[in-house]
Amino acid sequence: MNNATPILHMLAPQKHMSPFDVNMAADAGYKVIIPYVNVELTEVAGLVQDAIFSRPPNDGVRTGFFMGGKDAILALDMIEAAKKAMVPPFQCSVFADPAGSFTTAAAMVACVERVLKLKFGRSWKGTKVAVFGATGVVGFASSIIAALEGANVQLIAHRGVDRVIKSAAISKQRFGVDLEAVNGETADQKREVIANAEVIFAAAAAGVQVVSKEDKAIANKLLVIADVNAVPPAGVDGMDLFMDGAPLPGCNALGVGPLAIGDIKYKCESGLFKQMLASDEPLALDFRHAYALAKQLTGLA
Repeated sequence: MNNATPILHMLAPQKHMSPFDVNMAADAGYKVIIPYVNVELTEVAGLVQDAIFSRPPNDGVRTGFFMGGKDAILALDMIEAAKKAMVPPFQCSVFADPAGSFTTAAAMVACVERVLKLKFGRSWKGTKVAVFGATGVVGFASSIIAALEGANVQLIAHRGVDRVIKSAAISKQRFGVDLEAVNGETADQKREVIANAEVIFAAAAAGVQVVSKEDKAIANKLLVIADVNAVPPAGVDGMDLFMDGAPLPGCNALGVGPLAIGDIKYKCESGLFKQMLASDEPLALDFRHAYALAKQLTGLA
């Protein structure tokens, strides 16, 4: 076991590093944690090389970089910039989880997948998924994870369809998935989506209700609905914070609430930090690794 001090450098493109992520890293076992704010993509390589050349190669795995912020693609680009900056054997581990979105999305997808499997004998393959809050970081990441697993995913626009069209194009280019951009600006458009969805991810901003009592009443094909919003009002009418596959009042669907998702998210982010600390080889972790761990935590793998 390498006894060098575990050091984590945390990069944020905005003016603050998330206190949540700092606490998670400390509780996972990092002894020295240094936040960097207003970091631009072009600065990542220099920071990484400053860190890796300051320690013997054998101590490289005790150095980690965390990519935060609120932009999923930028965080992934920062990981790539960090990887390209490494000069073997001088290397370190990197982990992207902007706004906690990758671990939250992974947890939501895994929690819903568990309900689909246990209650309906279904997998993601061919399942029709509607994502509300699709341009946010959690909605974006969850849509890609589900699509990679074989789901038919719709990105629902509530403020202009151009933004979700752009998200779908980026997802196709970066990850090879086909996401359908759907206009949900009007009540009729939104209800048509809800009436035909088998799974709904409610990933809109905190305090925004995206599925009402009236919406639920027409959701005749809906199997499972997940809500990541723990701030009143609930993102889904009638959703209990701890719901984990229980019947959702007012419809035939089963609900997965924000604290059921949050429990897996918390364990997932902590677990990925611990993987970096325990590894003898440098790791590069993103939403795919978060999902793999979330499946283990939910008993799916």
